[in-house]
Amino acid sequence: MVSAGMTPRAALRAVTGQLRGAGCPDADFDALALFQLAVGCDPRLSETPLDDAQAAALASLAGRRAAREPLQYLCGRWPFLDFELEVGPGVLCPRADTETVIEALRGSAALAALTKARGGALQVLDLCAGTGALGLGFKRFWPRAEVVCVEKSPAAMGYLQRNARQALAPLCVRAAQGDLFAWWRTQPAHSLDVILCNPPYLTAAEMETLQPEVAREPAMALAGGADGLDFYRALAAHYAQTLRAGGMLALEIGWQQQAAVTALLQAAGWQDIAACADAAGRPRCVLACAPADPKKEVESNN
Repeated sequence: MVSAGMTPRAALRAVTGQLRGAGCPDADFDALALFQLAVGCDPRLSETPLDDAQAAALASLAGRRAAREPLQYLCGRWPFLDFELEVGPGVLCPRADTETVIEALRGSAALAALTKARGGALQVLDLCAGTGALGLGFKRFWPRAEVVCVEKSPAAMGYLQRNARQALAPLCVRAAQGDLFAWWRTQPAHSLDVILCNPPYLTAAEMETLQPEVAREPAMALAGGADGLDFYRALAAHYAQTLRAGGMLALEIGWQQQAAVTALLQAAGWQDIAACADAAGRPRCVLACAPADPKKEVESNN
């Protein structure tokens, strides 16, 4: 247990032991993060004993983490790419997996050509936006893009709205409340260049076996239906019509979903479908280009 008068290193060891005993993954990392949050310094670089307030703050945070509250929620902010996002109960935690989508787009020759053709002024939609990680990640590297981040959950909207204004200030994106299953009906045809989405993609079976930390995150942001593919079906079937010629779809996927998501996109006529791997070498992102619009092709040939 942490108590006043402990040296920083002793307090760090106590918290690490407490977290390990509670089964927390990465207990060493978490304990260091909690110490820095509570005390405001690196325990490896200080010999000043903890005072009453510091000890109480650290003990409280350690207890909450030992109860498997997500570290991201305790910190209140979390890095994504090279900026930070506000995060807390009611919204999905930003993850390194999602960075794969932005990195894949940065390496995409198709997007480079599209960006050049549009003079950088891309029209971008981020669906199931949550904290706004994907939309803001896109804005970070394509600052002339106009990005709209759409989120259904009222609980998540506060985080999205604040991140939209503050995470990249003075750059910003627009936050809007809406549902992926209906938004396509209100989006003008051929009005977008890029659609981003990290949809809920866990299967019903996976929802029954969540890690304690993940179970604290909103089920709305995790559950993708019986087979995890409900949102991908809607994206494949309804959103091609919202894209201009050459427009792109960029999706995060579960690491076992590449074949299923690719098949859905192929069946709906999407083209140039490619998967990209995360840092662990697992398929984590699918890119696709909008299917050709026969009507527009006929018009362009006349």
